[in-house]
Amino acid sequence: MDLGLYAMHRASHISGFLWRLHAIHHMPERLYWLNGGRRHPLSALVLAGPGLIALLVLGATPIALGAWLSIMSIHLAFQHANLDYRLGPFRHVLGVGEMHRWHHKREFEDAQVNFGEVFLIWDLLFGTHHDAPRSPARGEVGLKDDDIPATYLGQILWPMRKR
Repeated sequence: MDLGLYAMHRASHISGFLWRLHAIHHMPERLYWLNGGRRHPLSALVLAGPGLIALLVLGATPIALGAWLSIMSIHLAFQHANLDYRLGPFRHVLGVGEMHRWHHKREFEDAQVNFGEVFLIWDLLFGTHHDAPRSPARGEVGLKDDDIPATYLGQILWPMRKR
């Protein structure tokens, strides 16, 4: 599941249409706990779909899927929370806030790192891992693109507009 999330998350930064769906998640200029779930419904489907299908084909039970989704929801809340917590060397294993902030960097070209939703092993394996002594702070995250509407309905319709 996590590998599928990594792959689709990375694809969402490469494909124009998938990026427009995913960009809504990157809009906020401050990370806070609700950002983990701030997604266009189609983006959520794109990100989770392949991994969920693979787990179902492999025979995962509904309880196992429910447990994973529950743990992931809590993890995403902490990953995007405006909390300053550190995991020391384990920050290279788990996609915690101090590492994930690099992925939300305001400069799009610098934010093509740390795609891992739960585990950063995929970033280490595929060369997208990044770490530095100081994580981006408030004002250093968000998007430069200011044409994304502020309203929910506007954000739902925005990716469908012709570019």
